[in-house]
Parts: sequence; structure tokens; C-alpha cells
Amino acid sequence: MQMLRRHNGPVPGIELAREAGVSLRTIYRDIGTLQAMGADIEGEPGFGYVLKPGFLLPPLMFSQEELQALTLGAQWVGHQTDDGLAFAAQ
Repeated sequence: MQMLRRHNGPVPGIELAREAGVSLRTIYRDIGTLQAMGADIEGEPGFGYVLKPGFLLPPLMFSQEELQALTLGAQWVGHQTDDGLAFAAQ
């Protein structure tokens, strides 16, 4: 969402993929998911995408137990995985 907001005109999917560090296929899937959630994103593969003003994602809400599970999971990843994942967990 933020990447689309930073651009004034249509943004090619390949540019979004490069900026996010993901595959083009992931961008297509994520655009579809955002559209299904009500985001007013216009465009198509090969042309580019534009986010129309006014759409906000609802805030994430977690229970106290869910927050504890997320914290413990991030701590585990930080100590038990490779440097890249450990950095991401931080």
C-alpha cells in the first residue's frame, strides 16, 4: 500500500516487486488480495497499478496470548535460524 502511495502515476508490477524484494507473481497475488479487501487499485499486469485515495487498512488487533506467541516466535527465530531470518525477527 505504501509503495503505491509513494508514486503519482501507474507503477509497473516489476518495479513494485523489485522495491519489495519479492517475485512479480507475489505482487500480482497481493494486488488481488488488496482489491478483494476493498482497496481501489486500478491497473493490470503489463500496464501498472494506481491506488486511488481513501483506502486504509484496518489496524491489526491481537489478544494478549497472540502477542506473547508472536514475541516468543520472533525470539526463537532470532536464536535458531540463519542471520537473515534472525535480523528480520529483530
